[in-house]
Amino acid sequence: MHIVVTNCNTTRAMTEEIVRGAAAAAAPGTTITGLTPAWGPESAEGWLDSYLSAAAVLDTLRGYEEPCDAVVMAGFGEHGREGARELLDVPVVDITEAAAHLACLLGRRYGVVTTLDRTRGQIEDSLHAAGVAQNCAAVIGTGLGVLDLGDSEVTARAFLTAAERARDMGAEVLVLGCAGMTGLQEKVGTALDMPVVDGVAAAVKLAESLITLNLTTSRTGGYAKPLPKGRTWGRGWGGSL
Repeated sequence: MHIVVTNCNTTRAMTEEIVRGAAAAAAPGTTITGLTPAWGPESAEGWLDSYLSAAAVLDTLRGYEEPCDAVVMAGFGEHGREGARELLDVPVVDITEAAAHLACLLGRRYGVVTTLDRTRGQIEDSLHAAGVAQNCAAVIGTGLGVLDLGDSEVTARAFLTAAERARDMGAEVLVLGCAGMTGLQEKVGTALDMPVVDGVAAAVKLAESLITLNLTTSRTGGYAKPLPKGRTWGRGWGGSL
């Protein structure tokens, strides 16, 4: 099997970390390839970043020419998964959906621990669109930016503090609410004695299952192939806000 994992931002170090987590979860014989968009935000933290990231990721996937068996979209709560499912002929698994669906198998209610509070609305909307929002007890921010997650000790402390709040609000299972948090699940799960689901690992295992079962995106209805028409693809995001 060959699974392509797309980062949602342009930070290559994060792509490498995501790939390491994906490879650790993958079955023997599964090959993981990481993609980093050539343009877009260096970290996705807000509506503007998310929509810009979605376009950049779709552009990246459009230009990827090597055969693959599935695609994992490694942006938690970010936009673009529906467009990727229209675009591609292989299964597309979003880490937000994957983590939430697995969490629902482990407890009645789950909590998401993410980065900044400003991303909570996007995550809540994404969970609602995936049909799993009713099982979410809380989405809690750690106060850390995406690019702050490189310090594992600081990240672990902030995650534990936020996770305790989610547990107090009724969460029975925790979800890592950012691909950059990959690898925290064992340390945090042991400390809190709760299951912790890593979206990257969950998405890889679900992608492998879809491949093994020879299942892919339905073309009946909403995910029908895009209509043939002229489309101009832009490149070269420049400047800053």
